[in-house]
Amino acid sequence: MNIKHFFIFVLGLAAFSCESRTEAEKIVDKAIEAHGGQAYSNSKIEFDFRNTHYTIFKTPDRFEYIREFLDSTGNVIDVLNNAGFVRTVNGAKIDTLSEEWIGKYSRSVNSVAYFAFLPYGLNDPSVFKTSLGETEINGKNYDLIKVTFAEEGGGEDFDDEFLYWIGADDSIVDFMAYSYHTDGGGVRMREVGTVNEVGGIRFQNYLNLKPVDESVPVEKMQALYESGELELLSEINLENIKVEPLK
Repeated sequence: MNIKHFFIFVLGLAAFSCESRTEAEKIVDKAIEAHGGQAYSNSKIEFDFRNTHYTIFKTPDRFEYIREFLDSTGNVIDVLNNAGFVRTVNGAKIDTLSEEWIGKYSRSVNSVAYFAFLPYGLNDPSVFKTSLGETEINGKNYDLIKVTFAEEGGGEDFDDEFLYWIGADDSIVDFMAYSYHTDGGGVRMREVGTVNEVGGIRFQNYLNLKPVDESVPVEKMQALYESGELELLSEINLENIKVEPLK
C-alpha cells in the first residue's frame, strides 16, 4: 500500500467511525466538547466539597480520585484508582477495613468525582446511552438521553439509571435525574444553579431536588419538576476550584 492509499484508508476508517456513532453518542460527544473536551483528560482538578478536599484526574485508561479531610481520628486521605482503594490516617495505611467499608468509601469518592466530571464520564465503555427524543423545559429544547450501565465495569451501582437533558442548541447539560438502589434507594433531579469556568472546563453547581414519593420512576421527574412537586433537598456546590494541566 503506497502512502497515498494509506492516508485514504485512514481517512475512510475515521469517517466510518464517525458514521457508526449512534444518535445518543453523537449528542453526548457534543456535550463533552461543550463542557471542556480535551481539557478533562489533560488536567488534574482540585476542589472543596462539604469541608472535604478532592484531587481528581481521569484519562481514557487510568484515573485517580483523592479526598482529604479531618475527623476525630486525624487527617484522613482516601485514594481510589485503577489499583483499588487505600485509606491512610495521619500517614499510616489502614489495613483493617472490611470489604463492606471499602465498598462504601469507594462509592462515596467515586460519586463526587463522577458528578464533578460530568458529562465527561458518559463515554466510558461500561455506559449505555439511549436517545429518548426531544423535550422542552422552561421554553428551551433538549435532547433527552437515558444512561444505564453494564454490570461488568459499571461498578457496584451498575443498576442505577440516569437521564440527562442536553440543550439542543448549546449542548449544555442543564438538568439530570437518576434513580439509585443503595442506602434504601430513591430518585433525585438536579438543576444547574451557578457555573464556574476554570481551565477550559465548565463546572456546574446544582440544586438537588427530590419528590415526596421516592419510588416513582426516574422518567416521571420532568413532569414532577414542571408541576412544582419537587422539593429542594440540598445544594451541590464545588468551591476553590483549581485546574492544573497534566505533565
